Amino acid sequence: MSVDLNFDVGQVQRISNALKAASSKLDLVMVRAQNHTGAKARTAMIRALVPQTGMKRKTMAKALKAKKAFNGSNFEIKAKGGDVRLVFFKPRETRKGVSAAPWNKRSVYPGTFMKGGLFPKRVALKTNGAVLERAGKARLPLAAAPRSGLYIPTEMVTGNSEAVFYATVQREMPGRIAHELYRVLGS
Repeated sequence: MSVDLNFDVGQVQRISNALKAASSKLDLVMVRAQNHTGAKARTAMIRALVPQTGMKRKTMAKALKAKKAFNGSNFEIKAKGGDVRLVFFKPRETRKGVSAAPWNKRSVYPGTFMKGGLFPKRVALKTNGAVLERAGKARLPLAAAPRSGLYIPTEMVTGNSEAVFYATVQREMPGRIAHELYRVLGS
């Protein structure tokens, strides 16, 4: 008993030709895939950082900047923001001091204030919501209140934000590379 196996080499030849054509444009494919997936990862990180830090989405979007990949460079997500002021954590004034919620955990900062006058008829000061404290025992001078201790770049690479970044890249990148290859090959 004999078995004849016939194989059409034309299919393999076409695939080989397509890959040769794509090899010259492989850098373009990778740059496009990085930029598309990186933008999705940045959005996912912003969504994760809002509950992780207790800051507003608009503030977090301003703090995380993307630098697109081009000519062989890599996509980068950069964060700015040192020790963040209490004004970004939904501060409220109480009799004991200002209550703010860094890391979404509300705590009171004794001796701090946002308004002037006597309780209960206090009026907002013209400080754009800044949290202040007295520099000494006298009425003046005033000093900026203690900071929150939250650093956006540190938060960006820890906790849920880091996990969301890697999960997004791992899920989206292979499909995006295939998409961009098809685009370059004209299929």
